[in-house]
Amino acid sequence: MKARFSVRFVWLVCGVLSAVFGNRGVSRASEAYVPFEGEKTLWHDGFDRFDYVMDEESFVITPFKRPEGEKFAVGNPAKGQRRCIVVVPKKIAPGGPWSWQGCYWDHEPQTEVELLRRGFHIAFVTPDPGKQWDAWYGWLTEKHGLSKKPAFVGMSKGGVNEYDWTTAKPEKVSCIYADNPAIRPEAFAKLGELAKNDVALLNVCGSADFLLQRHTLPIEDRYQQLGGRITVMIKDGHAHHPHSLKNPKPIADWIEQHMLPSATARPDFAAEKFIKSYYYSLESTNVWLKEEKTWANCRGPGFIECYDRYDETTSSQWGLTGLSVIVPKTVAQGKPWVFHADAVNRDAAIDQALLARGFHIVIPPLTAQSGAVRTQWNNAYELMTNHGFSKKPVMEGTGTAAGEAYAWAIENPDKVSCIFGRNPALRSLMSKISPLENLAPLAKAGVPLIHLCDKTDPWFDEHTRVVEQRYKELGGQMTIVTNANDARAPLASSDRNRVVDFIAGKTK
Repeated sequence: MKARFSVRFVWLVCGVLSAVFGNRGVSRASEAYVPFEGEKTLWHDGFDRFDYVMDEESFVITPFKRPEGEKFAVGNPAKGQRRCIVVVPKKIAPGGPWSWQGCYWDHEPQTEVELLRRGFHIAFVTPDPGKQWDAWYGWLTEKHGLSKKPAFVGMSKGGVNEYDWTTAKPEKVSCIYADNPAIRPEAFAKLGELAKNDVALLNVCGSADFLLQRHTLPIEDRYQQLGGRITVMIKDGHAHHPHSLKNPKPIADWIEQHMLPSATARPDFAAEKFIKSYYYSLESTNVWLKEEKTWANCRGPGFIECYDRYDETTSSQWGLTGLSVIVPKTVAQGKPWVFHADAVNRDAAIDQALLARGFHIVIPPLTAQSGAVRTQWNNAYELMTNHGFSKKPVMEGTGTAAGEAYAWAIENPDKVSCIFGRNPALRSLMSKISPLENLAPLAKAGVPLIHLCDKTDPWFDEHTRVVEQRYKELGGQMTIVTNANDARAPLASSDRNRVVDFIAGKTK
C-alpha cells in the first residue's frame, strides 16, 4: 500500500508541476519528457506553438516572441540566427513521437495537424541542414525527451533537405514522407544507409510533376533493389502543386504505423551474420481520392503485403550475400519451404502466392565464379531442416536455374517433395551429367514434376517435351501448364492457382 501511494503521489506532483511550469493541459508521455517553455501562441486547431531562435555559431536556443503579422507562418530569421518552432499536442502519444518539417513551414499543413491530433509534436528549424540541425535534434531529444527517431516531412526542396540530413544521420530517423521531392546525387548514393537502418519511405507525387521521372521513380527502383520499404502514391493528372492530400489520413496513418518498432521476433535460423531487409511485389492498386476527384496509383508496403527477408553476409568486397530466406507472415503447418535456385523477382506471382500460404522461400548462395555449388546447397538444406523445416522442400527454378534444381534433386531424390520449373532448361553447372539424361532417380523416388511454360518458351520442345516423354516412360508423374501469354505479360490467376495448388498438395 505504501509503494502504491508513493507512485500516485509522484504522479500527482508531476502533474502539478507540469500545469504550473509546463504546457498546460498537456498529458506527459513519460518521465523523460520536459515541457516546453517561453513565448506561446496558438497554431491550427488551437494547438500551443512555441517559437525560439538559435544562434548559428553557439547553437544556443532561446525563446522568441514572433511578430503577430506572421499568423501561422514563420518569417525570415535575423542574420546569424535560425528560427525554430515546436507545436505541442494536447495529449502526448507514448514514446514522444514527433515530425520534423524539412522546409516551407505551414504550407499544406493538414498532415501535421492530423499528427498533432494523434499525439505527435511538430518541429521546424529554418533550412538548410547543417550543424544547426544537429543541435536542434539534440535539443529536442536530449533536453526535452522526444523520440530519438522522428518522422520527416519534406515537400519539393524540403525533400532535398530531409534526404540530405537523413542519409547523413540514418540512425536518427524512423521514416520519411517526401512530397514531389528532389534528391541530390550524393544523397541518392547513400540510400543504402537508409535501407540498412530500416528507414521507411513514402513518396507522394503528381503524375505530371516535373521531378517524378528523374527523382521519385529512381528512388523507388533503387530502394527496392536495396531491400528497403518504399511506398509510392502518384496522383493522376496532378502536377508539382498542390502538395499533400486534402484528406491527410492515409499519410498520417502511414507515418504513425512506421513510428512503431518491428513487432516480429528474429527467426531462429537467422544468426547475427544475417541482415534483415524486405521483399514485396510490384503490384499496384488504384485508390480513389475523393477530395481531389482523381485516382492515385499506389505501390509498395503501404498497400500490399511486405515480407521480412534475411540475407547471409559474406566477406565479398562486392557486397555479395550468401543464403537468402524470405519469411511468410504465418508459417504453414509442417514448415514447408521452397528451395529456389535463382533470384526471386518482384513479379514472381507463384512465390508470392506460396508466401501467402505460409511457405518460406530459400535462395541458395550464388557466390562462386563457377556457378551453383553443391556443398553450399547442402549446407542450406541442413540449416533449414535443423531448425525444424520440412525434410522435403519444393525445388524451383526458371530457365537453366531449373536445371540446377533438377541436378540437386537427382542427387537427393528422397529430400524433395516436387519440382517446379518455369520455362525450364535441364542444363547444370553443378553436375557433370545432364539432368535430362538422369531422370531415373526422381521417377524411382516418386517425385512429381510440374512445368509452367509460356507460349514464347524457347526451351519448350527441346526440354519440356523431352522430359515429359522420358519421365512418363520411367513411370513418373508430370504436369505441364501452358501459359496463354508470354513471359512479359502477367500470369493468369487460373494458371497461378493451378501451380500453387499442385505444390501445396504435394507438401502436405
